[in-house]
Order: sequence, then structure tokens, then C-alpha cells
Amino acid sequence: MRATPAVAVQLRRAYDAPAPDDGTRILIDRLWPRGLRKDGAHIDLWLKDLAPSTALRVWFGHAPERFAEFSQRYTAELDALPPDNPDLSKLRTALQAGRVTLLYAAHDPQINHARVLHAWIVSVHGFGAGTP
Repeated sequence: MRATPAVAVQLRRAYDAPAPDDGTRILIDRLWPRGLRKDGAHIDLWLKDLAPSTALRVWFGHAPERFAEFSQRYTAELDALPPDNPDLSKLRTALQAGRVTLLYAAHDPQINHARVLHAWIVSVHGFGAGTP
């Protein structure tokens, strides 16, 4: 079942202060962001299974020249998730409820896994693009 494309999915660094239009704030990193206190993070969900595998994350190392290959490999990992994956189910539920903000810890706002996940959500699940 596809949701209406009006649902916005946006990206924000986990270290950024919450905004009134964030909706459900979802951390999509496998590791908790360094230096971020859990009690003040304003994170509604932490979906580790939607992050790149540890091996892929280490291989990528945020090297810009590897981003294209990383994107392909990470998309393949996302495509391989079983439909009943608990984190994928939680993501679907959050998307059906309204606006979602995907939170990540990477320094570079353009070359990171959140961009790839955002594109995958829009293309595979048909949810609106929002403001990446």
C-alpha cells in the first residue's frame, strides 16, 4: 500500500536543534552520534537496521570518490531488507503518520548515507521528497 506523495521526508544532522516542522525524528545511524546526550537528543526512533552495514560504512569512510559506489552498495542493502524487518515497518508507520525527519551524524550534508536512504524512500516507497 502506497501513501500519498504529500508526506515530506527531510534530512537534518542529529546535532541540530529540533524544528517545529520536524514531525517524527528518526536517527538512521548504526552508532549513536558521538557527544550527543540521549536525554536531550529529541529522537523519536532509532532505526539502526536502516543504516549501512558496518563493513560498508568502514569501506566508504566518507571518501567523496567512493560515494557513487557506496550509494549503489547501500541501495542494494536496503533492497535486500526483508519486508517484515522491524525497523522498516517502523519507518513505514512513521511515514504514513506524516512528516519525517531523518537524522544523521555525518559532517558532510551532501555525501552521506542519509541522502541515499532519502532517495530510496522516495523512489521505492513513493513518499514525498520534502527538503533534503
